[in-house]
Amino acid sequence: MKKKIYLGLFLLILCFLAGGIYIGKSIDGVTDKLETIITLHKVEFLRETLLNKIIVVQGDLLLKDTPHARQVDTFIQHVEEMHQTAMRCLDCHHKEQVKQRLDRFNSMIDVYIKKLSRIYTLRANEQRLKIEKTLAFDIGQAVVEQVNSILITSAHKTSQRIYQARNNINKTKHFLFTLMIIGPLFLLFTFHFFLRQFTRAVTTLNNATRKIKEGKLDFRIKDQLKDEFREMATSFNEMAVSLNEQQNTIQQTERLAAIGELAAGLAHEVKNPLAGMKVSIEVLKNELDLKQEDKEIFLKIINEINRIDSLLKNMLNYARPSTPQPHYINIHEILSAIIKISKFSLRSPSDTSRLTKDILFVTDFAADMPDIFADPEQLQQVFLNLILNGIDAITEKGAITIKTEKTPADSVQIRISDTGKGVDPEQLNMVFNPFFTTKTKGTGLGLAICKRLIEQQNGTIKVFNNTDGVGVTFVITLPEIQESKGATP
Repeated sequence: MKKKIYLGLFLLILCFLAGGIYIGKSIDGVTDKLETIITLHKVEFLRETLLNKIIVVQGDLLLKDTPHARQVDTFIQHVEEMHQTAMRCLDCHHKEQVKQRLDRFNSMIDVYIKKLSRIYTLRANEQRLKIEKTLAFDIGQAVVEQVNSILITSAHKTSQRIYQARNNINKTKHFLFTLMIIGPLFLLFTFHFFLRQFTRAVTTLNNATRKIKEGKLDFRIKDQLKDEFREMATSFNEMAVSLNEQQNTIQQTERLAAIGELAAGLAHEVKNPLAGMKVSIEVLKNELDLKQEDKEIFLKIINEINRIDSLLKNMLNYARPSTPQPHYINIHEILSAIIKISKFSLRSPSDTSRLTKDILFVTDFAADMPDIFADPEQLQQVFLNLILNGIDAITEKGAITIKTEKTPADSVQIRISDTGKGVDPEQLNMVFNPFFTTKTKGTGLGLAICKRLIEQQNGTIKVFNNTDGVGVTFVITLPEIQESKGATP
């Protein structure tokens, strides 16, 4: 939008600049023509003056030898004025064609003046003087006709120049009127164009904001806006996605808070009666003379009570996790201890020398792994849960790989991979939800508790299916130095 505005302003300035240059040149051209016309009028005035001077001399010539004849001095003065006027007319022209014509005219003037001089200086008979007077008068009439011809030609040219100047003035006037009409229209069109684009984009963004305000967080701006508004629309859509995710997180947090309250109340109300029931069943089992199948029923009841008790403990751990007690720890030492415990879990209860599954534990520990500031007991609980889940996912034979590395962002990363059956891709983003489980006897709180404990360490946990389609990988990222509930190193 900003580039278009600058381009529009540039074109507008360019148009007005071109119009100004055209008007300036037109005014200069008209001024030159007017100056030429003024000069032509001056020349025409000189020629008319010359014509008058010649007529005066002709009149003096006709009056000679009459009672009204001019004095010689006056006649000579009139002839001199005619001659000077003719010289001034010659000084006003420079074109060769006109100059040649005026040279011929000047020659006629000279001949005419010589004839006049001859008449007043010749001492001859009256008949000779009369003939010379007649010749001089005829020459004077020829000069008068020549001056009249020049005057007619000059008047015609002057009229043409005046007509051209008037046309140029009219053209400039029409151009100015056109510019006065088109200029505002062009400004209105430009303003309407930019205002329409601006208001359209603002209206789209305003409607989108109203949709978000109404709670429709799935709404997205689909109109293809232009320029900076396209970036604003993209940012708005990203904001809507973020708000939707935050709302889901808040809803999940509210659900978890409700679960926590429910778990605390349920544990308080159920745990003590459940312990009494368990003790009573154990007393009956030991004191009554029961058949073997009856004892198995009592044993099954006790196992189910233990399962309920375990579920209540998990709910309490998830709802009210303990406050982290961080200090500097070696992550490799914790992982090594968890791997040993996990290996013991593979032994058969009836025969400890026999393993229930053939599972290989592979470690790839980074050599430059620094100590991190975290709660070791909570990390042990997380790592043990993830490795035991991997063991459960492997049917008979497989491998569990534990890899560590240091990241450039002052954090460490732990990858725990198994070669089990994996997770359905559609359910992969649900594995950390409370009570979600793919196990027949699982409670669905193990991974949710792991996620809660890792987040208390200011870390993250993610899960991916392996690229070869066998098993899953949990990726845990923990900061080297972190603060947890006010705990600092």
